[in-house]
Amino acid sequence: MDTGILIVGLGSALGGMARFWISGAVSERAASVFPWGTLTVNVAGSFLIGLIAVLTSPEGRLMVAGSVREFAMLGFLGGFTTFSSFSLNTLNLVSDGEWFYAGLNVLASVVSCLVAVWAGTVCGQFLNQ
Repeated sequence: MDTGILIVGLGSALGGMARFWISGAVSERAASVFPWGTLTVNVAGSFLIGLIAVLTSPEGRLMVAGSVREFAMLGFLGGFTTFSSFSLNTLNLVSDGEWFYAGLNVLASVVSCLVAVWAGTVCGQFLNQ
């Protein structure tokens, strides 16, 4: 079996477990109709992928093997972030007639994740200096 598949699979499993734990903890504390747990992991994952992409690029400060990037970015962060959960949360809000929260979820998720990935790349560029 290709070791890349195993590396990404292991990262994905760990990322999924981290998502389950963090999303659940945030949602439990928020106790709200709004899916704060999903938004939290998606924004955090967006920040981290931007940061890791810059720090481990050929010009980056951290020289790591391609398998480490695959583990972190494709595996762990792929398993950690939750676009499918975001989509289901939004559909459920619409189905429940919570149009405001559905729209807020879409807007907050897209804007927050774009800002987070930008912030991660800026932090990575700063750390590369």
